[in-house]
Amino acid sequence: MAKPTLATLLAGLPRPGMALYESLRGGYGLREVRHDLMAGLTIGIVAVPLSMALAIATGVPPQHGLYTAIIAGIVIALAGGSRFSISGPTAAFVVILFPIVAHYGIGGLLLATLMAGLILVALGLARLGTLIRYVPYPVVLGFTTGIGVVIALLQVPDFLGLETGQLGESTLDNAAIIIASLPTLSFSELSVGLLTLATLLVWPRLKLPVPAPLMGLVVGTLAAWGLGLFGVEVDTIASRFHWELQGQQGQGIPPFLPALTLPWQLSGPDGTPLTLDLALIRELLGPAIAIAMLGAIESLLCAVVADGLTQTRHDSNAELIGQGLGNIVAPFFGGITATAALARTATNIRSGARSPVAAVIHALVVLLAVVSLANLLGRVPMAALASLLFIIAWNMSEARHFMHTLRSAPGSDVAILVVCFVLTVVFDMVLAVGVGVGLAAALFIRRMAQVTQTTRLHGDTDELSRDLPHQVAVYDVNGPLFFGAAERALASLRQVDREISVILLDMRDVPSLDTTAIVALRSLIGELHAQHVGLIMVGMPAPLLLKLHRAGVRRERGRLAYVKAPTRAKRMALRWLGTASATPVERHGIPA
Repeated sequence: MAKPTLATLLAGLPRPGMALYESLRGGYGLREVRHDLMAGLTIGIVAVPLSMALAIATGVPPQHGLYTAIIAGIVIALAGGSRFSISGPTAAFVVILFPIVAHYGIGGLLLATLMAGLILVALGLARLGTLIRYVPYPVVLGFTTGIGVVIALLQVPDFLGLETGQLGESTLDNAAIIIASLPTLSFSELSVGLLTLATLLVWPRLKLPVPAPLMGLVVGTLAAWGLGLFGVEVDTIASRFHWELQGQQGQGIPPFLPALTLPWQLSGPDGTPLTLDLALIRELLGPAIAIAMLGAIESLLCAVVADGLTQTRHDSNAELIGQGLGNIVAPFFGGITATAALARTATNIRSGARSPVAAVIHALVVLLAVVSLANLLGRVPMAALASLLFIIAWNMSEARHFMHTLRSAPGSDVAILVVCFVLTVVFDMVLAVGVGVGLAAALFIRRMAQVTQTTRLHGDTDELSRDLPHQVAVYDVNGPLFFGAAERALASLRQVDREISVILLDMRDVPSLDTTAIVALRSLIGELHAQHVGLIMVGMPAPLLLKLHRAGVRRERGRLAYVKAPTRAKRMALRWLGTASATPVERHGIPA
């Protein structure tokens, strides 16, 4: 066998940046530039309010969401494996990132994001991008709907202008705090929120080119400005957030380019810089793994949807590496966790994007907004951002799909869906996904165990059982033999008639065999030997034979034989039976 060459080995590795390379290699001219430019401008305008709103929902100042869209948006577009994905802060991460900020501050969040990026790169290099296929749909739908509910609940105080103080991690506790704070409702905040919400709902029906999120925030900002003329103050980004940078201070969003900084030197939960040590890394490892797993799921699901809309194919492993690199670089410029955003990606495609260049242009549009429109962005009311997040939460929850699945799915899938939803709302998404995948795996094992059957064949029902004397029993094993099915599938062979001297076991329809099944087969062989019954396995695939050989389950004269062809197995059974007619003791000397 020829040794693999370096070129062969390199060809098998994931190749970051292949989406951009394939786009440019297929021909990239002025027409494609024009399409990408228009798509990038559209998505950039949409991304500005979304990035601010999602950063605030996470518990950090709005500029960190903008920095994420800028830095991670460019890096992932250049290094990822999907042509059309737009990356930045997304709603799915709110329920994970909000508790991290509460426990470890902005510095802890950025450090966890950096660690998650390293994990994503490792997953891509290990070629684990296809594992997304093994996350069941009820699990994904359950936790996304639960995330939508949690996000919506967190926006209620800003929408109603409630004085709740800092909310915590527990959804139930937060709901109790909100209810107790209802007497502090501000009608001015509520009016701005309702006007913004109405604009967001009605504007898309007008089919105008201006994106609804932008128009909604413009209307909300104008309403707040109008109330201010009458001396009614409305809470805005500028009144809520303050910044200090490069020796300057201000309110709202700093009008500067993202600056290079070390994540662990940013403030912790008490406002002082973190102390980078092994203990902190160990504490953040769990959140980092959760971020990486959710980032992988959301990014690859987004790439799959984009493929369906454009009839293209993404490179899942390159996409994981690109997402990882984006989350490694972004924290050094103040960016929080980024992943592919499905709504922005779909808008990108509908706007005519041709390549990842559109995603780069979108990031540059956000950058331009930061340095030139920071003062205007600071005037956006918090109630208007809450209204925008209500729409995001509703779209993310997929309420129609959730209700349809409840009505139409099998009972086991409905149980998984409800469990994941409840756990996400009451506890957290990580627990929900873990329990959901575990339940789905257990149900899958149960179903596969029911599929695997062992049937005794009689008379002319099969070629293998035809023209054999009654002292030879023929059994057909159909399905995988694994820990959930092996013992039950082989149980019927343990109860053989006293007149049976030879068993033919048809293994042609057994695709897999695990250690539990091997142990069960070894036990069965020993019991049959004690009853002076020989066992001939017929048609077992070569890889399974190799497994048995390595486990020490090998041919023994008069006890066990492996035969490929049914005709040969029948001749061997008759030969064994002829010798067995002497005495049981002599049967042990029969060659296999």
